Amino acid sequence: MRLTRFTDVALRVLMRLAVVENEDPPTTREVAATMQVPYTHTAKVVAKLQHLGLIEARRGRGGGLSLTGAGRSASIGGLVRELEGPGDVVDCEGTTPCPLRSACRLRGALRHAEEAFYASLDPLTVTELVASPTGPLLIGISSGRPDTG
Repeated sequence: MRLTRFTDVALRVLMRLAVVENEDPPTTREVAATMQVPYTHTAKVVAKLQHLGLIEARRGRGGGLSLTGAGRSASIGGLVRELEGPGDVVDCEGTTPCPLRSACRLRGALRHAEEAFYASLDPLTVTELVASPTGPLLIGISSGRPDTG
């Protein structure tokens, strides 16, 4: 299974915001630059995360992005499910439907594997993802100087 770029960026944005507690809140543009992601893509991710109640975005002077309590404690598995949306790992009904689709065991096995993937992420939270050594590295990246601990 491969995550979409949108989900990847969303997870990285959440992780970045989880380590900026004692700093001025970064702007979407600053987060995009730090994470080396195009601003327009980051802005779409920020809008979705805000809609989900995981981040707050304030405009104007003193504004910026911050992680909410719900964002800190969000289940990574639940978040990935939400961002990836429903769908099968394989497209059995595509433009050329698979001739095995009516009696195939692979589709069910792949669904089971996908759920096991999500279940392994369910107990993890954003806060846990930024525990050392990740958090200090994120802080170093955002300040322009790597912090290797």
